[in-house]
Amino acid sequence: MSGSKAEQEVSAGGVVTRPGGSGPEVLIADQVDWNTGQRNVRLPKGHLEPGESLEEAALREVAEEVGVTARILLPLEPVHYAFWHETHRCHVPKVVHYFLMELVSGEGRADDGEMERVHWCSFAAALERLTFEGEQAVVGQAERLLRSRRSSDS
Repeated sequence: MSGSKAEQEVSAGGVVTRPGGSGPEVLIADQVDWNTGQRNVRLPKGHLEPGESLEEAALREVAEEVGVTARILLPLEPVHYAFWHETHRCHVPKVVHYFLMELVSGEGRADDGEMERVHWCSFAAALERLTFEGEQAVVGQAERLLRSRRSSDS
């Protein structure tokens, strides 16, 4: 990040779902932001490793951050925003590529040091609890896609 303009950061993550007693559930997590120290509730996501595809990064980040194995169903709309980087004292543009996923195995746990707690909840509860509007929009899109997939399977 030398110079006055920061390069765009790229991350990937997932909206992990599973069947629940009252309908589909989504996995969200509590975190203290490394950059600001603020507490937030968010979806699992993270940076790409060298040579990694968006899909590979999303699945790896989900496994690392919330302790589940998932499989990708569909890509979701990317989320674009900028954040203030305290160390570099500049705004950094960012794009996060999310994928609608379904649980393969695991219950969800926060043991990589990034997340404090992991929660399965209804889509409505996730929409209420998520800190960031972009992630709320992605969860809303995931819910609509799941609903349309279920109705077309009937």
